[in-house]
Amino acid sequence: MNMERQGTGKSWVIGPMIAVALLCGVLIGKGWERTGHATETYEELKTFSEVLNQVQKHYVDETKPKDLIQGAIRGMLSTLDPHSAYMTPEMYKEMQVETKGEFGGVGIQIGVKDNRLAVIAPIEGTPAHRAGIKAGDFIIKVNDDTTKDLTLMDAVQKMRGPKGTKVNLTIQRDGTPDPLLFTLVRDTIKIESVKSKVIDNLGYVRLTQFQEATGRDLARAIKQFKDQKVQGTILDLRNNPGGLLTAAVDVSEQFLPSGKLVVYTKSREGKKDEWVSKARDQMDDLPVIVLVNEGSASASEIVAGALQDWGRAVIIGTTSFGKGSVQTILPLGDGSGLRLTTAKYYTPKGRSIQSTGITPDIVVKLAPPAAPAAAKPGEKDADAKAVKPQGGKPSDENGAKNGAAPAGDAGDLSLEQDAQLQKAVELLKSWKIFKELKVS
Repeated sequence: MNMERQGTGKSWVIGPMIAVALLCGVLIGKGWERTGHATETYEELKTFSEVLNQVQKHYVDETKPKDLIQGAIRGMLSTLDPHSAYMTPEMYKEMQVETKGEFGGVGIQIGVKDNRLAVIAPIEGTPAHRAGIKAGDFIIKVNDDTTKDLTLMDAVQKMRGPKGTKVNLTIQRDGTPDPLLFTLVRDTIKIESVKSKVIDNLGYVRLTQFQEATGRDLARAIKQFKDQKVQGTILDLRNNPGGLLTAAVDVSEQFLPSGKLVVYTKSREGKKDEWVSKARDQMDDLPVIVLVNEGSASASEIVAGALQDWGRAVIIGTTSFGKGSVQTILPLGDGSGLRLTTAKYYTPKGRSIQSTGITPDIVVKLAPPAAPAAAKPGEKDADAKAVKPQGGKPSDENGAKNGAAPAGDAGDLSLEQDAQLQKAVELLKSWKIFKELKVS
């Protein structure tokens, strides 16, 4: 949920990660000028003050004003949308490390779908990924706490913790009648955002997130592809939950000509901000295929939407997540922060992705994961275990490697087990054949 415009003082947040903005005074000032309802606001604040006073005087347990006010702020923001939230000073400091690609936790990017806490995607190579948590899973409990009334920020905080400690997640999965209980051992999460290799003379590059260095690392991979004279490129954005807007633009312009609109945002007042591609060393006119699935969100959808709108790539897979709102981070005076939805983003042709996602040009669904092999006596997973509560059968702990998601490393690709990748390879090979056909 993080997208950033650098050099303007704005912070655009659209993916699961977050960046810093310095527009607090400007945005708040405009808000007051726009409403013109200072008297009405004052009357409502009088009521709030009365309630606060009564709670402090008469509530059965002693209360702290700070806790009451923070609770009121959280409640106010929760009435807006799932992505607007209040961050305590501790949470605000912690969120600033996320764009650097290393943080502590279990390795899950989360969002809200159908009014439930949903897994956008597990991060490859993390405890959550190894345990078999999948994109589209719904988290119904963290330890013994229900997620029904949790904000996204509160849910993240509950899943974070020191390396080596455990956290229990109760998961509801479509097609599984009973909830699944996962016990995950927290670890330091380090993210390598770009992974690449050559497959049958085709360049394959997998982006796991959009970080500060993603564009630079992708450029390095593309240069290697050009040196090896590949016939086409596969850009794999499956289970990529998003990241920085600047990184999404950096990636897009490596496939688009200079001067092409990549994405634009529109605020409530109709104000538009546009991001346009700049000249870069590209893959020339070689064909490009982009792979997406239900775990592709925000920045991934920006890239897929831009390349699709300009006819630069064929999109293969399943409909993406549908995260198209922009969150701005506003620092507050006491060191805390406000994460507020301020705009929506649109593809070059004006499509809003919010709640609809990117529809592939060619829909290819993956087969259900194979049934897990029976565990040997005494065998256990060092990172996690997944069981049905109340003594049910174990779930597929290797689900993320058995067709439910792409392989965790570019070096582990298997065309036989990955129908979407297989389709991409077949299409690029046939592309060259049809291009060389001549009418006699």
